[in-house]
Amino acid sequence: MLGALDDTICAIATPPGEGGIGILRISGLHALDVASHVVRLRSGKALHGLPTHRLTLADICAHNTNAAVTGIKATGAPRFIDEALVVVMKGPHSFTGEDVVEVQCHGGPVILDQLCRGLISAGARLAAPGEFTKRAFLNGRLDLAQAEAVLDTIRAKTARSLTLAQSQRRGELSRYVEEIRSELVVALAHIEAALDFSEEDISFVRQDELMRLLDVTLHKLRRLLQSGRDGRIWREGAVVAILGRPNVGKSSLMNALLRSDRAIVTAIPGTTRDLLEESVSIDGIPVRLVDTAGIRRTEDPVEVEGIRRSRLAWVDADLALILLDGSQPLSDSDRALLGEPQSAHALLVINKCDLPSELTREDLDCLCPTHRDILEISAMVPLGLDELRKAIRSRLLPGGLESNEGVLVSNLRHTVAIERALQGVDQGRQSVADGRAGELIAMDLRIAADALGEITGVITTDEILERIFAEFCIGK
Repeated sequence: MLGALDDTICAIATPPGEGGIGILRISGLHALDVASHVVRLRSGKALHGLPTHRLTLADICAHNTNAAVTGIKATGAPRFIDEALVVVMKGPHSFTGEDVVEVQCHGGPVILDQLCRGLISAGARLAAPGEFTKRAFLNGRLDLAQAEAVLDTIRAKTARSLTLAQSQRRGELSRYVEEIRSELVVALAHIEAALDFSEEDISFVRQDELMRLLDVTLHKLRRLLQSGRDGRIWREGAVVAILGRPNVGKSSLMNALLRSDRAIVTAIPGTTRDLLEESVSIDGIPVRLVDTAGIRRTEDPVEVEGIRRSRLAWVDADLALILLDGSQPLSDSDRALLGEPQSAHALLVINKCDLPSELTREDLDCLCPTHRDILEISAMVPLGLDELRKAIRSRLLPGGLESNEGVLVSNLRHTVAIERALQGVDQGRQSVADGRAGELIAMDLRIAADALGEITGVITTDEILERIFAEFCIGK
């Protein structure tokens, strides 16, 4: 990230395009000085004299570049751009921990562009992506996990993913991780003290006590790690692929789940020849539905490619729905699909239940005995779709919402750090059990503690910070 931390930065904080309101924020040591060049309070008072966190009516005017360069007082009437509400938030009681000025004006792109240019000519620089949040982290307003949760809050796709992001932004995950890390640090202190006073015959921690502490820590880390898949689904969404031979109703099912005619539906086999993807919320879970080409034997090169992509989508999906046509007997294509090894983990759905059935449960049980739940639906009527949505949710989140007591890991970076911590603690426990030297035990536990410290930012590197905040938009 270019620029020094003592620079005064500015950026448009609202999305591009026209809007009723546009917000531009300024942060840094000279935020009020820079803003004073373009902000004229209607009261006639100086911006520096405003009480903090209070909206005030002001006019926004074009900045006199020559006056900024020469130091000569500008003459003549200022060129007004817009009227606005201005709020001053004095550090450290602001988002960044620095002096912050926010200007709320009309959301026209020309207005915001001229305002931003005026602030830059007055001495500010344009903020880099995520620089406001990065400063909040560096100034101690947020830890690193909380800073990442700011981005998760913005990108939340469902109410539940927003709740998870807000939980992490409030520090619930950070407190839990820091609790585990503190226990490791205490154990480390006892081990290192015993090493320092090895000749004094002083016992700082017994082997059974250390084993018990490490067992508890391992249990907590494993629970956190197990929550990673659920957390990822809430944060990023799940991929659900709809599979089956041609004309079983895959596109009709997709349209029914989307509640819109997104996929083309005809009686001609092989209408869908490529993957069609759409996002939808299924019982609160963000889901990316993938309508695939019908899987069957064919010589058509276009259809062959579509089938190849369908199989790749099956491999990448979090859940597959294998769709059968209940109004027809099982075909060779159905049998081949049900015979695939990964079909044991798919959800079996029989479509067209509004028509006379040609499928028997005995045939299905013989072909796929691992499918305990076989759902019957009609995508066209529709029938059974609520039960299907519940089954999809149950398969994606088998533990339910409350399985992790509110502490979920949803970030891949956090998951990787927890895996390293788990490996370190596990190795340390084995070293204790084998009676190895205290230096080796301390080394393992220090690796684990440092890995957990990377989650909250107690231990971090510039490379990690650059990678995290580069994902943010400018203005946040």
